[in-house]
Amino acid sequence: MIGVFDSGYGGLTILNHIRQHLPQYNYLYLGDNARAPYGTRSFDVIYEYTLQAVNYLHEQGCNLIILACNTASAKALRTIQQHDINPDELRVLGVIRPTVEVVPQRTLTKHIGVLATPGTVASESYVIELLKQDPTLVVTQQACPMWVPLIEAGEHLSEGANYFVEKYLTELLTRDPMIDTIILGCTHYPLLQPKIEAFLSSISHSQSPIANRHISVIAQGHIVADSLMDYLLRHPDIAERAKIGGKQTVTYLTTESATKFSESASIFLSEPITAHHIEL
Repeated sequence: MIGVFDSGYGGLTILNHIRQHLPQYNYLYLGDNARAPYGTRSFDVIYEYTLQAVNYLHEQGCNLIILACNTASAKALRTIQQHDINPDELRVLGVIRPTVEVVPQRTLTKHIGVLATPGTVASESYVIELLKQDPTLVVTQQACPMWVPLIEAGEHLSEGANYFVEKYLTELLTRDPMIDTIILGCTHYPLLQPKIEAFLSSISHSQSPIANRHISVIAQGHIVADSLMDYLLRHPDIAERAKIGGKQTVTYLTTESATKFSESASIFLSEPITAHHIEL
């Protein structure tokens, strides 16, 4: 069984792609909604919370866990991999590295923008990993503290959301008008992608000083799913342990109200689900 962890709902966008790409596995999703958001918390707190979730998922039978949370991937993944798990029993993967690996093939100007939570921005994990891929890249980050609350309130399709989409994109592109590739560095943000791309398209056809001919927007779902497929091909022992013999099942767990989670998950999924409450 494969575990998927997020501080809240955004990881559902990752899970959706993974289960479509890899239907031969069972999945256990855990959202730590009672303690979300993680984006403004300290490194130590995020590490503690993430480790609790990893241990819980492992106890439930997951031998492979995806941290489908950019903040947890940025602030907790490396420490957990190096100090807290036995790789012969458990593998824990994040979403940042597979995302940055596709960037050098996407950019022409080598100027990259990163839209993320304040916590992910503060960690500079994207900057570090991108420069490992190509030291000549120019990386500009932009924190978007209002995007997650808008999405979780179901307001991401509203006219009011346009203001905050335009605000953060304008701030990012004003700081570096040469950006031609933008990473959505939070698993919630794909729900705003239509508005993001509409705004970028509008300025590309305007006389705006931040106009750019074309800006590529990178969302993480299919990238992480493709990367996981490749990982399992390269690690057949792990793939075999996680594989199922019958019909795929997906179980949803949350640390807050199961009813609320089940209702709110519809924002991120195209099907009704039933969640179960757990304590960490």
